[in-house]
Parts: sequence; C-alpha cells; structure tokens
Amino acid sequence: MTLWTSEDAAAATGGRVTRDFAVDGVSIDTRTIRPGDLFVALQAARDGHDFVARALEQGAGAALVSRIPEGVASDAPLLVVPEVLPALEALGRAGRARMRGKMIAITGSVGKTSTKEMARIALTGQGVIHAAEASYNNHWGVPLTLARMPQDSDFAIVEIGMNHPGEIEPLARLARPHVAMITTVAAAHLEAFGAIEGIAREKGAIFRGLTQPGTAILPEDLPVTQLLRDCADAAGGIVIGFGQHGMASPVTARTDGDTTQVRARILGDTVDFTLASVGAHFVMNAVGVLAALSAAGADVKQAAAALSQWRPPAGRGAVEDLDGIRLIDDAYNSNPTSLAAGLATLARLTGGRRVAILGDMLELGPDEAAMHRAMADDPAMASVDLVHLAGPRMRALYEALPGTRRGLYSETAAALAERVDELVAAGDIVLVKGSKGSKISMVVDALRRTRQSGAPGERTA
Repeated sequence: MTLWTSEDAAAATGGRVTRDFAVDGVSIDTRTIRPGDLFVALQAARDGHDFVARALEQGAGAALVSRIPEGVASDAPLLVVPEVLPALEALGRAGRARMRGKMIAITGSVGKTSTKEMARIALTGQGVIHAAEASYNNHWGVPLTLARMPQDSDFAIVEIGMNHPGEIEPLARLARPHVAMITTVAAAHLEAFGAIEGIAREKGAIFRGLTQPGTAILPEDLPVTQLLRDCADAAGGIVIGFGQHGMASPVTARTDGDTTQVRARILGDTVDFTLASVGAHFVMNAVGVLAALSAAGADVKQAAAALSQWRPPAGRGAVEDLDGIRLIDDAYNSNPTSLAAGLATLARLTGGRRVAILGDMLELGPDEAAMHRAMADDPAMASVDLVHLAGPRMRALYEALPGTRRGLYSETAAALAERVDELVAAGDIVLVKGSKGSKISMVVDALRRTRQSGAPGERTA
C-alpha cells in the first residue's frame, strides 16, 4: 500500500523531486531499511547522505536529501529539500493532518515505552493501529512516527520524551493528540530542571498539543498532581485522573506466580484483566492506558482482555528464566522512583534469595549522592537479601547498607560483570537495574552468557 507519492511528499515538504516515485514506508537506517522505503538522510552522529547510495542499492523507493550525494545519479529517485530534519517534520505534520482516526500521546518520567506498548496491544482487533517503534520519542522520532502513519489508521500512539526544558510542547503540537497521558513524574533528568516541579511543568506541556476538545489523563497520587491538573486546565483539557482515588482505579490486584489478576474501574465500567508482571507500577499504568483508550472511543472491555498479550519490553522489567535463576532485566533506565518500583517487584517474587544488582542513577543533579544513599531506606529494600553495586554514585548506597546486605562493589559495570560467577547462585531471583549510561546491562549480558537461557516459551513476563 502506497504511503507517500512523490507528488504528496513534495507538497508536504516544499521539496523538488528528481523523478516520480511511490513509497510504502519511511526509514532512517540502512541496517533496517526495507525495499520500497523512503530513506531520510538525517544528520546525526554521521551524515545520512553518506548512506543514500547504499539505501537505493538495497531497494529504497526514494531518498529525502538536502543535496545529491556523491556517487548517486542525478536522476535517482530523490526528494531534495533545503534541510532534512525540518522536511521530516513537515512530512510528519502532513501525515497527521490526513489521518482521521484518534491520536494518543504518552509521556512520563518512567514507563513511556512499556505504556505505549500496552496501548498498542490493548487495541488489538479494534481497527488499523499505528504506534511508535521502540523508544522513538525525540525530535526526529515523533515526526518519523507520524510520517510512517498509514492514512487509514483508526488509532495511533506516539511516545514523547525529553531531556531538557522546552522539548515536549513542539512535539505535542506536531502530534495533536485527542488524548494525552502522563504516566508519572519523577526525578529523571533533574539536573536540567532543578526541581521536580520543573519536570512536572515540562511533562504538563504535552496538554498544550491537545485537539479541542481533548482529554488529559494524569496520575492522581503524586505530590505534583495539582500542578499537572493546572497544566491540563490551562490547555482546556478534560481531566481524567488514574490512581487509587482516580476516575480510573484498580479495585483489586492479586499476584499469581508471575502474573497479576486485576479488577479495575474505568470511567464507570468494571473490567478484569491479567498482566504478565507482578509490578504494581505496571498495574497502575495499565489502568491509565485503559482510561486513555476509553476516552479515545475504544471498547474498554475488549482492550482489557487484550492486555493479557502484553509483555514488558526488553530491559524494562521483563522476567526470564536462566539456568538456575530468575532474572528481572530492568537495565534500560533508572531513577529513585523507578528503582523503588523495581525493588518492590523483586520483593513480590518468592521462591529464592532476592539479589539486586544496581548501577548508577544518572542526571539527578547536585543531590545525587543523597538520592542514592536514601535507597537504603526504601521499604522494599528490607526484603532484598544481597545488593551488588557498580558506579561511583552507587558508592553512597553501598556505604548506607547494613553489612549483612552488602554484596560486591565495583567502580564500573564492566568490572562487576567480570565477577559474574560471584554475583548469584542457583535459585536466586535477580534484579538488574541502572541508568543506560551506567552500562549495567553488561551484567545482564554476562549472566546470559554464563547461564543457558530457557526456551522462548519459558519467558515469564
């Protein structure tokens, strides 16, 4: 099915086409490009123009460029524009304008990608569904998601992230969601904002992109909830809170092995669903998702039933059986809120010694040492038998832990990974968590190398 004709793409971007073309996808990476894609020559760590010839050789239907690259014929199928990134934004804006379905946007300090995936899977069977790939949530990820969106999409889900002030609003205005959801507000990227209130205001900026009338889905049980409500009210959004005291709330949540059986009230409807996780934060995000889908006009009971097919994305809390141990791979990101959630998940799992392997939490600002140290007093930490730590910031937590709970400490994740045989024993339940930049995923890789992974069907969450 044709996604963009040369005529439509040129009209959207104001560019010049060298010859007529039709493409059925959009790509920025020659490693994953498919025949018939439009290759977008973005300039990032490397200049995408250096890969145009390869993209065309691999079957790209055309390329979006700001110049004719060396080694590419002048009559190759090209869309030539003054600058590539603004042209991709324009293509995304045009893709959004022609879509007549419902747009849902998701942001939050924790859980954006897993929540986006929840929404995508929950919508199974309810029409043509389009969702952001992976964690494509930044200045090029959002327009790329919109540019890839089929015109006949019934529902679309975009993920919007940020590292610095002022990033969310323009992306939200580009997406123009009918429903915008904030998963939570936590001390992530705190060094760029100074205080949690600054993060809340930036997250609340997603509501400025709402279509009118639009719906704001926000967490009810935070210290900054009122600030988020103020942001939604200022944007003219219809506010729906989710949480223990929200219009969408869990009534009961009962763990059963590696799953959680949930009954929830969603805007007046009672629904039952099963999650392949014991994480309470996943339960709450699922409740928020169902509120968002209900507000977007989806069948909420059908959506709840489909949630049983959801699994946490890799590195974000998935549980798997390795030879002799159970591994909770949560090594993609970390901050005090998400670490507390990870420890709570570890505490809920039973059957063996509980071991936490933790890397530094990054971008927390001047109080980072105190924030690391304070994790020793987290309620769930009392249920952890042994804590191994890596990174200079985690030294503060190591010194705060009682000696009976202290495991190994290394300055780097690489050094800790070299001692993988000393970290765990048969029967252990193991949480590995840290900010991506801490490279604590090296320990996950080492565990997988040294222990035979169970068959794909044995993955438990």
